[in-house]
Amino acid sequence: MKGLRITTKDIAGFREHLILEERSAATIQKYIRDVKAFAEYANGAVTKETVIAYKKHLQEHYAVRSVNSMLASINSLFAFLGWHDLRVKALKLQQQVYCPEEKELTKAEYARLCRAAQHRHNERLNLVLQTICGTGIRVSELQAAKCGEAVVHCKGKTRTGFIIRELRKKLLRYATKQNIQSGMIFITRTGKPISRTNIWREMKALCVEAEVNPQKVFPHNLRHLFARVFYGIEKDIAKLADILGHSSINTTRIYIISTGTEHRRRMENMHLIL
Repeated sequence: MKGLRITTKDIAGFREHLILEERSAATIQKYIRDVKAFAEYANGAVTKETVIAYKKHLQEHYAVRSVNSMLASINSLFAFLGWHDLRVKALKLQQQVYCPEEKELTKAEYARLCRAAQHRHNERLNLVLQTICGTGIRVSELQAAKCGEAVVHCKGKTRTGFIIRELRKKLLRYATKQNIQSGMIFITRTGKPISRTNIWREMKALCVEAEVNPQKVFPHNLRHLFARVFYGIEKDIAKLADILGHSSINTTRIYIISTGTEHRRRMENMHLIL
């Protein structure tokens, strides 16, 4: 097949296509970043051989889920351009039975992070941690959190997340203290929404004092903790998927897998070795 070329015009057109498909801003940004990385790797003519070589290149540097995510972006571009022969298959991924213990944030560690934020007099961060972990909303959805419920619009869907009474009281007290009459609660000193980067950086700064491995301290892990605790009580994965805003229960399953230690304990409790 004759080599094709990805031009700046192609990428701009692809961006407009994603906007018209009503993709989220974060998704558009990721897709464009992925196709630009591929275009830079290809460095000119694009053939099926180039795409396969890039797939192998990604396998050498990234985890399977990340590789498949990047390939999905590139395949989406090829579909938009009508280059269907260039599309490649995703890597096969075996369903995880348990997650590495060094990546799972525990309730005790979460509590220590909150106490560390409180000790540093960072009331905003303390409430951000509790709001994400107490409701299961995404960081990008934080600004939808008012004092009674969070009405979230994401990926063409709308869902309502409830804010429990104790958290609601804390948010109301914080809003009063900060003289916030309406609108967003978590804002910077200049009145702009607090960003994912700000939250991530402030969370990392708590690790030493909270004695928590920095590898497991990031905003999305709070959402995973919410999912595991909720499922441990309710045992209803369909309801959990609705609360988290997942289109597929397979995505929700990733959130509720336990650690290897817990998995081993359950197997030992089966008492099948005589």
